[in-house]
Amino acid sequence: MKPAKDWKIEILAVGSELLTPHFQDTNSLYLTKRLNDLGLDVQIKTIVGDQWDNLCLAFRQILARTDLMIATGGLGPTKDDRTREALASVLDRKLLFRDDLLRAIERRFSSRQMKMPEVNKKQAYLIEDAVVLENKNGTAPGQWIDTGSDTVILLPGPPHEIKPMFENYVWPRLQAFQNRYIYRRVIKTAGLTESQIETYLGDLYPKILEVQLTTLASPGQIAIHLKSSSDKSISQAKHKVGQAIKLICDALEKGVYSTEGEELEEVIGKYLKKKHQTVAVAESCTGGFLGHRITNVSGSSEYFLQGILAYSNTAKTDLLGVSPEIIDKYGAVSPQVALTMATGIRERANATYGLSITGIAGPSGGTKEKPVGLVYIALAHDQDVLVKKNLFLGDRNAIKFQSSQKALDMLRRHLSGTSQS
Repeated sequence: MKPAKDWKIEILAVGSELLTPHFQDTNSLYLTKRLNDLGLDVQIKTIVGDQWDNLCLAFRQILARTDLMIATGGLGPTKDDRTREALASVLDRKLLFRDDLLRAIERRFSSRQMKMPEVNKKQAYLIEDAVVLENKNGTAPGQWIDTGSDTVILLPGPPHEIKPMFENYVWPRLQAFQNRYIYRRVIKTAGLTESQIETYLGDLYPKILEVQLTTLASPGQIAIHLKSSSDKSISQAKHKVGQAIKLICDALEKGVYSTEGEELEEVIGKYLKKKHQTVAVAESCTGGFLGHRITNVSGSSEYFLQGILAYSNTAKTDLLGVSPEIIDKYGAVSPQVALTMATGIRERANATYGLSITGIAGPSGGTKEKPVGLVYIALAHDQDVLVKKNLFLGDRNAIKFQSSQKALDMLRRHLSGTSQS
């Protein structure tokens, strides 16, 4: 067999339910991470339904193009569980009945004072020359099959079964093939567009050839995933990534808020704790989402004092001291109202910082002068009040997230001394 670093690896998720909008294949994410930990890269992930012809076709195609295939699901007792049967047919191997497997399944049922249904007998069949992977958390044993040119691993579908089976019986066998070490890190940025990041990093690519960069954009933030490998040691791979992180952070400067994968609310929490400072929030269009994100961090009670959800104009007046005259003159979505909301919550909570958000999250409510996505965000502290006008794109949820992200980033930049003017 070729060296493991050159293996072509594919994960096959079996199950018609995975081809609907109601179920998601999460097993492949777990398996990919664990394979990466061994220096093994997954090239393709495939999902196939339970239909016999499609399942056999998938097996034939995958075996023709890979060195290692891991298939999950379809090992159950029902008629539509056909993984073992289809693979045996494609490999032209017999299915052999195993008394020891049947007894193990029977014991599992008897331990629950239940009689094993007849349909479970099909799980006691093993593909010819396969190695049994014991299932201590279910009735479907896994199987390890060597074809001479390929290795095929069959694993059950339920996550609580697949994970211990992989750790106990698959990981030790694959570990013998490890000859490469992979190290990954994530840099997270806010306040920068994907094109800006590409421009800033353009000159760096020749300097970090040994580090693979993947830029993933989402509303309100961009994550840069770094990956490096070494044939010698994990420390060498870490060193390569560390050098790249320094160059990228120097290039992006204040746009970087984390090199450890933290969320923005975690970062501002660390700043506030270190400085022994506090924050309170006043929200309109975000409906409490900003406060939720801040308080979703363990230990946030040390620095988060209060949140007010002032959705109506009356609430803005009664709870935050926004005068009706200001609202009548400028409208509830205006820099003047955002400023007064921020100062109002700061004073009422006696907090170091007051953050406020007022805007139009849509899809209705926008006008030509004030379109959907118009959001004013204000940060008040003892020396000044900073108000920012924003025009966010996307649906209601995207606008709410971007608004909270921008508010947190305004606070983060102030706390780190990198405030934008």
